[in-house]
Amino acid sequence: MKLDDKKFDEIFGEDLPEEATTDPDGKQIIQLNNSEITATVLDWMGSLFMALVCVLLVMSFAFRVIKVDGTSMEPTLIDNDKVIISNLFYTPQNGDIVVISHGEDYANPLVKRVIATAGQELYINFEKNEVYVDGVLLDEPYIQGTTVLGDKSADEINGVIPEGKVFVMGDNRVVSLDSRYHRVDLIDVSSIIGKAQLDIIPHTYSSDGNPHVDLSRIRYLYE
Repeated sequence: MKLDDKKFDEIFGEDLPEEATTDPDGKQIIQLNNSEITATVLDWMGSLFMALVCVLLVMSFAFRVIKVDGTSMEPTLIDNDKVIISNLFYTPQNGDIVVISHGEDYANPLVKRVIATAGQELYINFEKNEVYVDGVLLDEPYIQGTTVLGDKSADEINGVIPEGKVFVMGDNRVVSLDSRYHRVDLIDVSSIIGKAQLDIIPHTYSSDGNPHVDLSRIRYLYE
């Protein structure tokens, strides 16, 4: 089908680019010049660059990979495990495994479990190895060892958690440096980097007592 000049102008405009030509059948042919091709390529490259920047920003702020340092979260997490954490729309909840910014106090980020949040009443019976939150005894099948008293007194630990704070402990209660100690104390919510979501490089202890990678233990870290 051949377009006459009037119809062509209605569709494409009256001003044709200098590169517009007519073939032997009288059809209009529009050719892109080098500058137009370059501009198109640059537009595509710009779009791809912005998409890459967006992905990097999401990975940097919404999701991060953290290496577990030490044995304070055993048996749930083993030394050298690598976990994916997220802080996207996150509010700390009881039982969450969280990563706490090390700031100037620690060499590496701390990985601990949230035991009680702001407004909740915490009571730990150190003699019976029992933890209560708002009067309810916690079912903690994940812990290892006894919940010993740190360098705080029981009176300093037990009570209502203040606004903006959380009380955390490691699952390996004998060795974990956590909110039972003055050095860590209650954690500011703003100091929580994110919640542990997935153990992507888990480890298992070998016969020589050293942890080695065990990909069969890859798992989500929440119920």
